[in-house]
Amino acid sequence: MVKLRVRAGESIQDAVRRFRKLCERSGLRKEMRRKAYYEKPSERRRREQLKRLRKARQASRV
Repeated sequence: MVKLRVRAGESIQDAVRRFRKLCERSGLRKEMRRKAYYEKPSERRRREQLKRLRKARQASRV
């Protein structure tokens, strides 16, 4: 859950901008997009496997 306290003297536009950044950093938007449609278990396993492979390749480069 993302919480944001509006600072004293902060405009609504600035608070909304900070809120959007917090949501983006927490991965909330990505998760909501992913859960918008049903994902078959086989598709989920494949996506997670590809994520692990990408992570392993990147770790081996460093």
